[in-house]
Amino acid sequence: MTLLIGITLILHFIGLASLLGGVLVQVKDTIAGQGRVVAAMIHGALTQLVTGVLLVGFIQMAGGDINNTKIAVKLAIVLIITVLVFLFRKKRPVESWVVWLIGLLTLANIAIAVLWR
Repeated sequence: MTLLIGITLILHFIGLASLLGGVLVQVKDTIAGQGRVVAAMIHGALTQLVTGVLLVGFIQMAGGDINNTKIAVKLAIVLIITVLVFLFRKKRPVESWVVWLIGLLTLANIAIAVLWR
């Protein structure tokens, strides 16, 4: 089970890299008013959502302790991110607040994961 949790965590980090990387690539275009939701954001958000749910399940099956409040907040944030990327995936360009909000919510999820004990 430890190996399965480790592999899932690695995939979770890859999803994070894809989501945040997609946002960072769009910063210059967003400032110029030409930002858009790129495929990396969509794939990253979905990867984060699926692997996050799997991680919680695997950790609970292994008898680990889960902070359900923390997980609920993180789930709500990643659901908002996922909805945003799907709503604005075909719009070219998107309003600048969309890319900034996706980036801010992604950073908030990172901060919650690291700082909330």
